[in-house]
Amino acid sequence: MEKVSKLNETPEIKEKGIPYWVKVVTVFFLGWIALYATRAILNPIMDDLQVEFGLTAAQLGLISSIFFIGYAGLNVPSGILGDKIGKKKVLVPGVILFGIMAAVAGSMPTFGFFMFAWLLVGIFQGFYYGPQYGLSSEAIPAKHITVGSAIINSGMAFGLSAGYFISTYTVDTLGMSWRAPFYVIAIPVVLIGLAMWWVIKDKPKTKEAKASENGGQKLRVKDLFSRNLIFAYITIFCAIYAFFVVVTWIPYYLEHARGIKGTEVAVVSSLVPWAAIPGSILFSWIADRMGKRRPVLLVMIPLSIIAIVSIVAFDNMYVLYAALIGYGIFGKISTNPVLVAVVADNAPKHALGTAFGLYNFIGMCGSILAPYITGWLTDVTGSLNSGFYFGGILLVIGLISVMFIKEDNRPNIEGAAAK
Repeated sequence: MEKVSKLNETPEIKEKGIPYWVKVVTVFFLGWIALYATRAILNPIMDDLQVEFGLTAAQLGLISSIFFIGYAGLNVPSGILGDKIGKKKVLVPGVILFGIMAAVAGSMPTFGFFMFAWLLVGIFQGFYYGPQYGLSSEAIPAKHITVGSAIINSGMAFGLSAGYFISTYTVDTLGMSWRAPFYVIAIPVVLIGLAMWWVIKDKPKTKEAKASENGGQKLRVKDLFSRNLIFAYITIFCAIYAFFVVVTWIPYYLEHARGIKGTEVAVVSSLVPWAAIPGSILFSWIADRMGKRRPVLLVMIPLSIIAIVSIVAFDNMYVLYAALIGYGIFGKISTNPVLVAVVADNAPKHALGTAFGLYNFIGMCGSILAPYITGWLTDVTGSLNSGFYFGGILLVIGLISVMFIKEDNRPNIEGAAAK
């Protein structure tokens, strides 16, 4: 493993004071807060949007689906572009622009204009994933890669909670317009983008370095579709689909099915992201200690299936709270850093941005489908429960995929092939 660690070293890691990789983890943690807080401000105000624009449940779900079409559609191009021109040059403008476009979306007078502006927010957020995980995978020492990714990933939890509270507090407590959260969130997002510009060091590669990578061979498409990567892609798709059933519809579900109102919606909805923080770090630490990802995933995914089904299967409020906490601990936020480590173990080293972009693109296709399909199932069946059950079914498929991951053949782990 010593050799692998050296591959992840950069000159900045050795500088005096705070190690460069710690700075990278911190700023990317803030980046995920920015992304998820911006997304989450929408969910508690879905009732307001439904009344303002006269929407069906399917149309409400379409708002998030349109957003994720833009987001997922840019994942692969941004990863490729980041590998070619520099990841920082792609990532930072994207963060600043999606912050600006969030404010623009809040000012739109019609549903059509709002949808277009929200699509642009998704497009500029799509600049983030591949370049970010490419930069962090290069900067974080191999022995800390899963825990480092988990800390970065926990920004999603903070962001979800922050977005829920910004919307419920400004609209329900202060009585402001549903447009206010979009203006409020834009300011910290732009500031986080500027902080990234200051912290991140993205050194361009020399021609000699590029020529020596991968034995001088160019990236082949099939390199991005090895056995382990394919099953990681399937698993993340299923995990993300289920996750966006929960985060998109849980505030609406709490209001309409459980009679919870006001800021209490934010408190209960936030059980998922807050529980995910210790769960994410704990299971990532276990995966790092074991040096394996598959056994950890085989524990987490079955428990997340039980949790998502239990959210709607029982009328008891204490069971609901326990199910939301359980889904936070074992669900997508916690499984994602373990799956990120699977990609880091198996992806071509000279195309990490592209590989992570493809991984997230396939996964985020689940986020495109989940809001609309759940809304459509609600219109057809008259109940949100069917959407949650369908998410649980997809997680079963994800579990089966994990069973086919082989950890005796990981190209980026020294000695793995010899086990």
